[in-house]
Amino acid sequence: MNNTLDLYSDYLIVQNKYATSTGLSEMLNGAISHDKVTRFLNKEELTSKELWRYIKADVRSNENSEGALILDDSIEEKPYTDENEIICWHYSHAKSRQVKGVNLLSCLVNYGDISLPIGYEIVHKDIKYSDVETKKVKWKAAITKNEHFREILKQAYNNKVLFSWVLADNWFAAKENLEYIHYTLKKNFIIGIKSNRNVVLSEEDKAEGNFTKVSKLDLEDGQSLKVWLRGIEFPMQLIKKIFTNEDGSTGVLYLISNDLIHDADYLYLIYQKRWNIEVYHKSIKQNTSLAASPTKRVISQANHLFCSLISYCKLELLKIKTATNHFAMKHQLILKANQASYFELLKLQSSLAYKASA
Repeated sequence: MNNTLDLYSDYLIVQNKYATSTGLSEMLNGAISHDKVTRFLNKEELTSKELWRYIKADVRSNENSEGALILDDSIEEKPYTDENEIICWHYSHAKSRQVKGVNLLSCLVNYGDISLPIGYEIVHKDIKYSDVETKKVKWKAAITKNEHFREILKQAYNNKVLFSWVLADNWFAAKENLEYIHYTLKKNFIIGIKSNRNVVLSEEDKAEGNFTKVSKLDLEDGQSLKVWLRGIEFPMQLIKKIFTNEDGSTGVLYLISNDLIHDADYLYLIYQKRWNIEVYHKSIKQNTSLAASPTKRVISQANHLFCSLISYCKLELLKIKTATNHFAMKHQLILKANQASYFELLKLQSSLAYKASA
């Protein structure tokens, strides 16, 4: 499997349209057959466990005690692909509506300049039901995204990944997630929180139930307060940050952390590492052919996605060696391919001109 995995994941980096078993075979002049690639994609589902086996040595060689686990999900839209249990309808927070595609929950470990995926889950909506109001057949997941979130963290902990921080946005600020990180993992978290969450500023107010919404608190930009979230026993530090969007508008970010030692500036600095997972999402979509699955079968679609993550790992390790980012490397590969195609075209034109003059 390893040889085929290496060939296919390399192919996902260098190709620039649709990945196919035939395309890989032709690129290698038949050194690997179309059938062998197809069998590899359909043999057995490759999972988060295989990803960890692949990347473990590189994680160990880069690890340090200030590592951060960064978790987030992303939807790769596939509006024209037949619906199944992984290509289905999901709510997009970015678009505030349902979109059809693959919903991928990933976990990166960040050590300074390097960020490597160590776990992931594809959201499977494997339960079919009939909507009472619309009478339409719909799909739902047997395992919630927050349950996947905790399971991925559990895998990282059991694999003895070295980290001090868990970073995520406000979609993962569920009570069960915060308590799991605090009580079970005994790690620090910095997680976004919605402005409508209820908090109190003292144990006395907590006992009396005098909760107020986060948005109602008198907090300045960069200021923090010690608070208790409704339903959670341990105190946390709430931080407010005002930021400017690309269009010039301003937004407000609220962060919650169980670290009561460091100040707000330090915690916000740590939280900015979360941006690495946004770069990861962009890279797997643009540089490793995530959406270019060659098949309509669930198992081969899932295995193609796995190979796309392996391709990302390769680019990330090359980034460290070459001091060149993923997008610049992809650009150079496409440029070289275009140059080779152009010179091949010149040869053909030269041959045609020679025949015409003979």
